[in-house]
Amino acid sequence: MVNYISDAAPLDRTDIAILQTLQAQGRISNVELAERVHLSPPATLARVRRLEQEGFIEGYTALLSREKLGHDNLALIEIALELHQHTRIAEILSQLVDMPEVMECYHVTGEYDYMLKVSVANTKALDGFISSRLIPLPGIARIHTSIVLKELKATTQIQLPDN
Repeated sequence: MVNYISDAAPLDRTDIAILQTLQAQGRISNVELAERVHLSPPATLARVRRLEQEGFIEGYTALLSREKLGHDNLALIEIALELHQHTRIAEILSQLVDMPEVMECYHVTGEYDYMLKVSVANTKALDGFISSRLIPLPGIARIHTSIVLKELKATTQIQLPDN
């Protein structure tokens, strides 16, 4: 079975198995990965490198616990830009994505233009972030903030075709 997922070379069952395994266990050794996908270690390593070069694998990282690191507040913040400020979008976005509190930033449809996922220590820190970092940005028309009470699901794994 071959799946055409993007403009890159098609993925076969072994590629998909490699991607699924690496999503779940990013620190798996090449030898163990090779055993799981039924290839030799050199062939497995060659496939992983190809998947990296073709952009299917963008990088590797450690997932940290926000709570253990003192970031007890997670907020979703929607931002609407003033109509005449759309010419300064690049400047505004550059400032937003450079803010360490901003974990994710999305251009969205609907009433607001952008949605941010923000991680801070507490409500006081969130107030400070909004008051001193967001409100002063030029061209911000409205800000709507939702505090996450309970995170029900958070994942970094992308659903892949069945292999």
